Amino acid sequence: MNAEQVTSQSPEIRLSILGMRCAGCVSAVEVALQAVPGVASVAVNFADHSATVTGNPDHQAMKQALKQAGYDGAVMEGLEDPSEEEKQEEERYRDLIRKAAVAGGLGLPLMLGAHLDWFPAIGSSAGTAFWSDVALLTLAVLYYSGGHFFHSALKLLLLKQANMDTLIALGTGSAWFYSCIVIDYSSQLPPLSAHAYFEASAVILAFINLGGALETRARGKTSAAIRALIGLQPRTARVVRDGQEIDIPIEQVGLSETLRVRPGEKIPVDGLVLEGHSNVDESMLTGEAMPVEKAAGASVAAGTINQQGSFLFSATRIGRDTALAQIIQSVRQAQNSKPAIARLADKISAVFVPTVVGISILTFLVWWIFGPDPAFGYAFVTSMTVLVIACPCALGLATPISVMVAVGRAAQMGILIRKGEALQSAGKLTCLILDKTGTVTAGKPSLAEVIAFGDDDVDRVLQYAASLESGSEHPLAAAILAAAGQKQLTLDKVRKFQAVAGHGIVGRIADRQCLFGNAALLAEHGIDDSGHRDKMAELSAKGQTPMFLAIENQVVGIVSVADPIKPDSALAVRQLRQRGIRVLMVTGDNDITARAIAGQAGIEEVRAQVLPQDKAAVVKALQQQGEVVGMVGDGINDAPALAQADVGFAIGTGTDVAIESADIVLLQGSLMKVPEAMALSKLTISNIKQNLLGAFFYNTVGIPVAAGLLYPLFGILLNPMIAGAAMAMSSVTVVSNANRLRWIKLDTE
Repeated sequence: MNAEQVTSQSPEIRLSILGMRCAGCVSAVEVALQAVPGVASVAVNFADHSATVTGNPDHQAMKQALKQAGYDGAVMEGLEDPSEEEKQEEERYRDLIRKAAVAGGLGLPLMLGAHLDWFPAIGSSAGTAFWSDVALLTLAVLYYSGGHFFHSALKLLLLKQANMDTLIALGTGSAWFYSCIVIDYSSQLPPLSAHAYFEASAVILAFINLGGALETRARGKTSAAIRALIGLQPRTARVVRDGQEIDIPIEQVGLSETLRVRPGEKIPVDGLVLEGHSNVDESMLTGEAMPVEKAAGASVAAGTINQQGSFLFSATRIGRDTALAQIIQSVRQAQNSKPAIARLADKISAVFVPTVVGISILTFLVWWIFGPDPAFGYAFVTSMTVLVIACPCALGLATPISVMVAVGRAAQMGILIRKGEALQSAGKLTCLILDKTGTVTAGKPSLAEVIAFGDDDVDRVLQYAASLESGSEHPLAAAILAAAGQKQLTLDKVRKFQAVAGHGIVGRIADRQCLFGNAALLAEHGIDDSGHRDKMAELSAKGQTPMFLAIENQVVGIVSVADPIKPDSALAVRQLRQRGIRVLMVTGDNDITARAIAGQAGIEEVRAQVLPQDKAAVVKALQQQGEVVGMVGDGINDAPALAQADVGFAIGTGTDVAIESADIVLLQGSLMKVPEAMALSKLTISNIKQNLLGAFFYNTVGIPVAAGLLYPLFGILLNPMIAGAAMAMSSVTVVSNANRLRWIKLDTE
């Protein structure tokens, strides 16, 4: 068992993290939590400020480790109330707006007054008193509007780390400190250097807090899918106890408890219908608009909506074990995971801040040594501007925000992405393997054809066949009985019923000897079927399973059953082939049936009679040929191949084993979701590249301009306040670009 398997089996703890502001924070949080005893792995989601920890650590120890690193954390348990999360996001937004307003309230008047020469000159007695008061006011603003940056920078300094907060603290703190020196020692500085930058400190903090507020507001929209899923589960449930129906909190519902669901109500937990009949809207979980009929024995899922009718059901899965809870957990895991493209950003972010500090120091030295008078003033302004404009917020947001939006949109479409890596790989597939039963086909046999010979009619042939099958447990019996039920045919009583394994059924109806089965059954009873063999071969070639009906040693008809292909399988295959995807069908069924089904679906390559353990070998062989292979299946026998494939797609109506082995789950069970997932993958990777390119371009161009590269040629220097505004808006631009994934059209043609 590998390390990943061990980790996946460990308990998971989800933490809400306060204080994360950049890519460097992700690394700092991971390092802090990894050092806690009992922690097996840590996945930090910068997009929604959370961390998923696997292992058995002490909760208080984790919170203490975070506090020592300059952050606050709280354990999130169960399906948290989405309204509470929204309140926290709203409070965070308002707090940042207040901090921006306070900083702007001081900085903007100072900036305007300095420009219009409203204030007394530095160095005069009035100026010393005025600017000393301004210094104290600015210090108060630094404490209120920027205290979180300074506190974080100090904590990280003690841990020998640095992040965006380090740059902000250095830039604004240096501006304030330099300005205080100017007040007291202006006579000892060159005249052009005797300028206070209190307004720069305040306005920079105003822009950065405003940018953070806008980012918080935009980021809050990205988790709408999860909040919608969480909101599906009702707060209470109506249970039947001691013959009485009572309403209790959802967390008090026990396993095997009997619950009542009335018209219009949400189903509180997973279960099996005991009595009653209704239609249930499962669209929020599966994406399927049509309601699903539910009767005794049918399964129901938490969060789905009962439309009409009332029914009783028994709870089979509660709390975190419900299908809804598992979907939410899978979406979160996918949002936490990082595609390979994110590793470049992570590596750069790890060395970015120290590099920027080095560039800032070098900029200061170059201007101080080679710059025009006042050299010290120019050196200070340019080095401070480098620190401000280089804050790598946009770089840290580039990947996680796109992944978060894409996974959320996929969930709303009925596509559950369980691993973030699949987002990158799905768009690169060159070959797709399809299982037959339950994937290309409906997985549920139905009546295909009824043929009558001689004087008999089709209804009479079907009536006799259904009467004989009424005592059978064969899988095909249900299809024949269902067809007879739809035609409201009355079944006859069968005497001397005998099931002949592998051959068919023998019995007497109205004192007449009846046989229903294959050619071997007829041969065993000496009945000649030679006149009907061509028809049997024709039906078999269509992928059907034909069976003879013989009465008193005379063949009177043929009843044929088939597992039909899903209505959209052929369209999905056509779209995949139009995208240049090589499509194969690999099945354990016989070659004739397999090729018949493949022909109906438009699949040219078929591998039939493949054992379950050999399906994974087929995937591996294709990978060795250089193909990037996707596998779509729904059964236990598909699990090894799903795990071996570069991307495993599990049909959501399939087995739990197949779903657990897959990277992507198609909740509707429709193959049309495969090209949709591939299209979303390509759009997401393109979006991430746009974000990364924008962030890299911004820093690559912004830092040299801030350092004064354009000054010798054009006399242009970047104002620190403009740098602060540009830095803040770059993050908002990245978030806005990622949110385009919500509405952009998926090209599945």
